[in-house]
Amino acid sequence: MVTFDQLMQPLIIALNNLGGSGSIDEIYEEVVELEKFDEQTLAVLHNPEKSSQTEVGYRLAWARTYLKKAGYLENSSRGVWALTDKAKQNAKLDSREIVNFVRELDRKPGGSKSSSSEPELSSDDSPEEAMAWREKLHHVLIEEMSPDAFERLTQRLLRESGFIHVEVTGRTGDGGIDGKGIARINGLMSFHIAFQCKKYKGSVGAPEIRDFRGATVGRADRGMFITTGSFTKAAIEEANRDGVAPIDLVDGDQLADKLKELSLGVKTELVEKVTVEPDWFLSL
Repeated sequence: MVTFDQLMQPLIIALNNLGGSGSIDEIYEEVVELEKFDEQTLAVLHNPEKSSQTEVGYRLAWARTYLKKAGYLENSSRGVWALTDKAKQNAKLDSREIVNFVRELDRKPGGSKSSSSEPELSSDDSPEEAMAWREKLHHVLIEEMSPDAFERLTQRLLRESGFIHVEVTGRTGDGGIDGKGIARINGLMSFHIAFQCKKYKGSVGAPEIRDFRGATVGRADRGMFITTGSFTKAAIEEANRDGVAPIDLVDGDQLADKLKELSLGVKTELVEKVTVEPDWFLSL
């Protein structure tokens, strides 16, 4: 398995290919394509008991964290990562030099401890907080929530996201369709969707996507597959295959982010941080 420092250069190349910026998912897909990772490698989960994150995704998170600390990357509150001027001016990276620089930085008094403990997973959480709440949510969804309750959660999620006439149809012989609804765009356009929601610890493969698409034919304009797990590269390619109805994919990390965004079972507390700046007073 490739190490996180070996992913730094491919990550920079991926962002260059994406025009200088990209979401975590876009970066992941571009790096996978550049490195030609096989299905077996992409199916490995970092910690199957606590999270649906793949090992490659986890190590890419480490790479992002170190590159940000070293000044090569920046990220926005909307989760978009971008190359800094430093990255644009230094096409060839020395990954070991970056690792040593960041670790030395963390050892200094007042230095951040985040990069030496956990990678940066999202733009608005500290690394430790991001790992903790995601792992807890993953455990609740997989281990404690019943399949029926998970279907109801999906129904609520879609309603809160603006879908209308959302119904759960599970166990009614719909060939893998757990529910249906109508998506409205700006109040002017609408299309029918069929969704499947599954509690998985591992990865969903291309066969499941093909079977689900087959079940949606004649019943919906497009499909949506929601899982607590992840999707293989083949599944993603199958979902976006030309000439057939598209299938929108929502993996465990995207599901967690959406539940947090909508405050569905995930509460966010804002803590005020007050800092005194002595230099400001002394400059008067």
